[in-house]
Parts: sequence; C-alpha cells; structure tokens
Amino acid sequence: MIRMSRAEFEEAVDDALDSLPDEVAREIARANVAILIEEEPDEEYADGSELLGLYVGIPLDQRSVFDGFTEPDRIFIYRGPLQRYATSREDLVEQIAVTVKHELGHLFGLDDARLHELGWG
Repeated sequence: MIRMSRAEFEEAVDDALDSLPDEVAREIARANVAILIEEEPDEEYADGSELLGLYVGIPLDQRSVFDGFTEPDRIFIYRGPLQRYATSREDLVEQIAVTVKHELGHLFGLDDARLHELGWG
C-alpha cells in the first residue's frame, strides 16, 4: 500500500482539478457540486469491489429548470482504496487524477464505456 498524508492527498486532488481546461472548471463551478475526500466508501455503495470514487447527483445533461431546489451534487474521492490500488507514489497521483476526471465525467453525463475510451478508467 502506498501511503500519502491527508494534506498531500488533498493537494493531489486540487492539482487534478487545476489541470482541467478553464471552460470545464467554469462549468464545474456553476454545477453546484461538492468534491469531498473520504477515507472509505459507505457500505451502501460498496459492491465488493474497491470503489475509488463516486458521483452522486443529477448529471448536467439531465437537469431541468423544473427540478426546483436540490442538494448539491457530490463527488467522493476515496483515499483508502486509492492508496491500496496504487503501485507507486507516481501511480497514486495519476490514479487520483484519473478518478477525479472519471467522476467529473459522470457529472457531465458520460457513461463508464465512454470514460474508459477517454482513458479515465
């Protein structure tokens, strides 16, 4: 298992977000989404596999002005599983970036097949 302090992990998530194109960052800011770092996924979301991240919400392409007030969407990035999954510190940083992009892809309405095509696991 590759270990990274909480502060270093948060910095790697921030770096992944900072690497996004400006127009994507602006859309994320308007999207009412919270990006949260958790140690482990809740059991209700675990399906026996190591869940690295999770998007909970209504994708942008499915939203309507008729939805009314809703809670912010949430993107969870799971520190424990990512540290267990990575093979080196460099791999961990890369996997964090891929996971952030993957979950943001769900926010934008992309399915897993398309995300894999893009290399966002």
